[in-house]
Amino acid sequence: MRPFFSRTLFSCVVALAAFSGTARAQFAGHVSSLVIDARTGAVLSESDADLQRYPASLTKMMTLYMTFQALERGSITLQDSMPVSIHASMQAPSKLGMRPGTHLAVEQAILALVTKSANDAACVLGEYLGGGDETRFAALMTYQARRLGMAHTTFRNASGLPDPDQVTTARDLSVLARALMRDFPQYYHYFGVREFPFRRHMIPNHDPLLGVYQGADGFKTGYTDLAGHNLVSSAQQGQVRLIGVVLGASSNESRNQTMISLLDDGFSASGQAPLPLLKQPGHYYVLARHGGSRVAHRSHLRRGVVLVTYRSHGAPRGLHHSWASRRGHHRS
Repeated sequence: MRPFFSRTLFSCVVALAAFSGTARAQFAGHVSSLVIDARTGAVLSESDADLQRYPASLTKMMTLYMTFQALERGSITLQDSMPVSIHASMQAPSKLGMRPGTHLAVEQAILALVTKSANDAACVLGEYLGGGDETRFAALMTYQARRLGMAHTTFRNASGLPDPDQVTTARDLSVLARALMRDFPQYYHYFGVREFPFRRHMIPNHDPLLGVYQGADGFKTGYTDLAGHNLVSSAQQGQVRLIGVVLGASSNESRNQTMISLLDDGFSASGQAPLPLLKQPGHYYVLARHGGSRVAHRSHLRRGVVLVTYRSHGAPRGLHHSWASRRGHHRS
């Protein structure tokens, strides 16, 4: 595979990453948040927006930024077939469950990241863009973060799986979200894809605001035990587009409710009366496998936010779904 970056640049990036990897995120369970105007960058509300946190799967936003950048440079194409390494196949869930020696197209990997938040697909992309080395790619991610002005962010892998040196802030993530929209508007539509077909299965998007909050059309969820429940969302109502960041929530429910309230307040502060939710409160059931049988678990819909209860008893046969894993990486 042809190299995408020079050795000189890589040596500088490694030095930067080594120097910057001394901070530790803290305050798990304590929420950091930020809402900005996507067009101007003006801050509409914030709470502990500069507190360093673990990004969890929000890391994949930078993986996708780097992917879109390589696509624009012509270094890769959407049809490129990327090899799945042993290392990639061994990533913890959420994952596609690919076997070593198989291949994944770049566009499939993009869709797997924005819908299922697949860690194995993120690793495949990282290795492909990093010349076969995910660690090298993570160093390049950190270098790109500095170029964007994300001064308090360090990346150690392409997926967001736990690493004590992989940290960010709500403010830095708002910078990244805005950069994705500004620099690659032609690819932003991927974040709003509702489902992704893969090996005879339809994989739904984890984003809880899609189809619920009017004007919400993309961005990313993330969860680890130490990070808490994270969400970056963007929504447009009228002529106003907002970007919201919520980090460290204690549950999906509180994360979703916090985001909705913050966006509503942000639209009000911008002179745009918030539009009603697309779905009304109610209940519904999802079927999960439990000891070989299918068990219905009631899930709640608060102000229209779907809050699915996952169980760690395994995924539907033939598909490694994002059910609660031992590492608790992503259940959103």
